[in-house]
Amino acid sequence: MRFAFVACLVLAGCSVQQQDQIARDAARSAITPVLVERFPGVPLEPALDCVIDNATAVQIRALALDSVAGPTESTVQIVTDIVSQPETLTCLAAEGLPALLR
Repeated sequence: MRFAFVACLVLAGCSVQQQDQIARDAARSAITPVLVERFPGVPLEPALDCVIDNATAVQIRALALDSVAGPTESTVQIVTDIVSQPETLTCLAAEGLPALLR
């Protein structure tokens, strides 16, 4: 996954849609350990979707790059910023809470 992201961006051999999907997938791998550590008990998949869906393109790229070397303090800060947004909190309440109650 990480190699595909780097190769795609370096070689520019992917469409914009492919680049976006690869970046989102790579970002998910950087976000996952942050959510697990900082927000234990929150249903992971809905939380990942909410964070990814509410991240800016710049945040997605930064998180995708963090996935290459592993999460850093910058990763934690970006995820915390995204989670703090009203839209993300609304998403978490709508998507994460029902998953938690199942």
